[in-house]
Amino acid sequence: MSEWAPKRFWKTAEVAEAEGGFGVTLDGRTVKTPAKASLVVPTSALAQAIAAEWDAQIEQIDPASMPYTRGANAAIDKVRIQHGEVADMLADYGDSDLLCYRADSPAELAARQAAGWDPMLDWAEARLGARLETRIGIMHAPQTPQAVTTLRQQVHNLDAFELAAFHDLVSLTGSLVLGFAAAFEQATAPEIWALSRIDEDWQQELWGADEEAQEVADRKQAAFLQAQRFFLISQNRPN
Repeated sequence: MSEWAPKRFWKTAEVAEAEGGFGVTLDGRTVKTPAKASLVVPTSALAQAIAAEWDAQIEQIDPASMPYTRGANAAIDKVRIQHGEVADMLADYGDSDLLCYRADSPAELAARQAAGWDPMLDWAEARLGARLETRIGIMHAPQTPQAVTTLRQQVHNLDAFELAAFHDLVSLTGSLVLGFAAAFEQATAPEIWALSRIDEDWQQELWGADEEAQEVADRKQAAFLQAQRFFLISQNRPN
């Protein structure tokens, strides 16, 4: 038996100005979130992207094909309500950032990590005001309280929509610094994603590609690129 899925019931999806931003209407009726809140987003660009997702549905509604809608729902129904908890969870990545844990051998891997990650740590110091120190190995060693506090405050400064996207930028890479780099467009999203994959790519070069692992990596990369686009258009900046 096939699973039931809601069917398209509207003819047109449009953007409409709303209190606090922009909403999406289906034949004039405002779209609601799963928690029955009005789906109102901060920018016209984000509302347009959401409306396009609804307009692209054919017969049955496929939530998997609607990442902008899902992100907005998460921002309104979850992140806005638990902003402090979400911000703290993501800020904690700064104390165990991927970029800080280095190999001492083989030399080529250590060199790749240094070449790719050191400039990002330098950028974080200049742009974010926090210097994170590197370690050899994978055992956790805490960063200075000053650096952690500085980064934490900047995570808390993100609004609910930015934070919803930032969650994926950080959790998918394992790096608070790379999350900020993507948010602030320090490099292109594919370049930043590649930096998060230095260790995995090294292993793949040694042992060969694993088809299943590659499929998982491709899905994660697509989600990362989508999260950056969501972050940017939630600020009405070009993506």
